[in-house]
Amino acid sequence: QVQLVESGGGLVQPGGSLRLSCAASGITFSVYFMGWYRQTPGKERELVAVISTGGTTNIPDSVKGRFTVSRDNAKNTVYLQMNSLKPEDTAVYYCSAGISMALGIYWGQGTQVTVSS
Repeated sequence: QVQLVESGGGLVQPGGSLRLSCAASGITFSVYFMGWYRQTPGKERELVAVISTGGTTNIPDSVKGRFTVSRDNAKNTVYLQMNSLKPEDTAVYYCSAGISMALGIYWGQGTQVTVSS
């Protein structure tokens, strides 16, 4: 049974930082692209970070310079470091695994990130 379990979400003030973690089980973690999407009510899910099996990252311009993604294959875990957070970063963040930069084969349950003073 495949499981992607996110943690690390919560409430943070504007300008603050959070690190999300996603622990995977039931898959050969090292052969999957891993990453993160986010979604707010009424909007489509938005890709925010991807890391390939070889460690190449893809960060969209909307969060480039503030978000970084990393992976620890020994721990079957992918991380999303979010700095200089803005209210518009408020969303549910989903971990995902796939065989390309599009991810989307497996999904976590999501973790809420709220940026507010």
